This record gives sequence, structure tokens and C-alpha cells, in this order.
Amino acid sequence: MKNLLILIVFLSTFTSANSQNEKDNYKQVSTKFVSLFNQSKNDSIVAMFSQEMNAALPIEKFTQVSAGLKSQLGSIKKIRFVRLQSTSAFYETTFDNAVLGMTISLNSSNEITGLLIKPYTETKEIVRNTTKMKLPFKGEWLVTWGGDTKEQNYHVESVTQKNAFDILIKDEQGATHKGAGESNEDYYAFGKELYAPCDGEVVLVVDGVKDNVPGVLNPIYIPGNTIIIKTATGEYAFFAHFKQHSIVVKQGQKINTGELLGLCGNSGNSSEPHLHFHLQNMEEMTKATGAKCYFDQLKVNGVLKSDYSPVKGDKISSN
Repeated sequence: MKNLLILIVFLSTFTSANSQNEKDNYKQVSTKFVSLFNQSKNDSIVAMFSQEMNAALPIEKFTQVSAGLKSQLGSIKKIRFVRLQSTSAFYETTFDNAVLGMTISLNSSNEITGLLIKPYTETKEIVRNTTKMKLPFKGEWLVTWGGDTKEQNYHVESVTQKNAFDILIKDEQGATHKGAGESNEDYYAFGKELYAPCDGEVVLVVDGVKDNVPGVLNPIYIPGNTIIIKTATGEYAFFAHFKQHSIVVKQGQKINTGELLGLCGNSGNSSEPHLHFHLQNMEEMTKATGAKCYFDQLKVNGVLKSDYSPVKGDKISSN
């Protein structure tokens, strides 16, 4: 669209920390803003501004900008909450003639302190995988974190990792290791082969992070040794905590389902050897949104299941 008029008045700063849940005050303000914008009630919109915002964008200027937006884009048909970033909420905003991104910032009095409308360049959210996925290991492993509730899965509070799995191996007595468990080699999962769950392209490889001493975390690079695989449909399979120098694939390499990736390790923010696996909608972890992963065929507690997403406590294996 030529000569697109963009409204950029942002007096507040915000951090990169984000949340997947929309707060009620942002929902109320954004809903009211949309209604007033569509009715061209510019006085009422400006009345929602903070004192500083009023000074930066007085009614005369806002009326001009609002009219320009409406003449080119039309009315706002709907908004979809994407994420919360400190004092700001970001929305996918569908106008009659275009889809833009809108960021609204509020102060403690729920006055608008910042308003940013610009082209929407975010990758679309993925609810679940459409690519068929196979378990990325052999033998029976235990899901220690997985599912949709906090009780099942502490990852749910992270936008990127909200549907992640942590998976390891336990023996018949419920132990994850033999002996005292003082070395990584004591753990049953350590050094186990991990495989590609689908066809795709390797878009990221990190292989130089040292494995931790069990019980000691590495907060510097949280995922540790990492592989990200991009599928043909734009899903990104994220593997974390590989054993140092065990990864056998390279960035840019095309791979097939079942191809060896590397060995399970204990690198990064990991207290003991295990596999962290999740899907996300883009490569960059700090900006991505997690998606739920369903595996095509697997055994769950000895029972064959199809198109199933494991939860905490499931013993899973390939059929």
C-alpha cells in the first residue's frame, strides 16, 4: 500500500520479557479504543491519554492522523492479542484494507502512554503441528514435564516453551541414574542417540557448550547445545541440552526423519541429562510462540496411540 500513514507515538519503554496472557485492563482499553476509532470519536480517545501523551499528540494532530489512517485502511474489523511486554500489549489488528500491528502502553492509572501502529511482520502463530512427527529417540523414556497445566508442565508460563517436553529415562525403581549420580555417565539418558522427528532443514546448531556437573546449572546459555529444524510448513522443532561436541548435523543441512542428530547431554540450564523438545513458530527463541506437538504413532504406557501429545508421567516409546 503506497504512502501508508503510520502512527508512531511511544513515550514508554518496555522490556523483552513477555507473557502469553492478556490482562483485563489492556483488554478493556484496547476494546474501547477500537470502538471509538471506528466511530471517529477522537475527543474520547484523546481523553484516554496521559498528560504526557496529550502533549505529544494533541487532539488536532491526533484527528489528522486518525483520519489519514481511516482513509487508507478503513475501520478496525478485529484485534487479536499476541503478547504482553512489561507495560505494553501487542495486537494483530485487522483493518478493512490491511493487517497491522498495534502496541498500546498504559501507566498505573490505565491511561494510554504510548501508541504504535505499524506493518504487521510477525510470524503467524501455530496452534499445533501439521507435519507428522515421530519420537526422536529409541526405547522407553519418561515425560517429566508435559501438558497444558502448571501442575503438569512448568513451561506453560513461557510464551516460547508453553508446550515443551522434558523427557528422560528411569529404571524400574524410579531412579534416573545408577550409583550416586555424581557424574553424567551415571545417568541413563546421557549419551543416548537422538534422531530427527521429521524431514526438514537444520537452521541452527550450537555444539560447544560444556556439559554440567549434575545438579549445577549453566545460566549463561540456557538451551545448551541446540538444534533447530525447520519443516516444510514453517514449524521449528527445538532440541536442547545435547552432549558437547556430539551433534553430527550442520546448519543448512537437509535431513530426513530418523536421521541421527547427536547425543543426549546435560548442557545449559539442565540439572541432569535429559531431552528438552518443543515446537515454535519461528527460529528466534526470544520472539517465538510455542506450539503443541502431537506425535503420529507411539506407545503410551504400553498402549499404541495415534496423533497424541504426551503429558507428565507418560512412559513413551516408538511403536
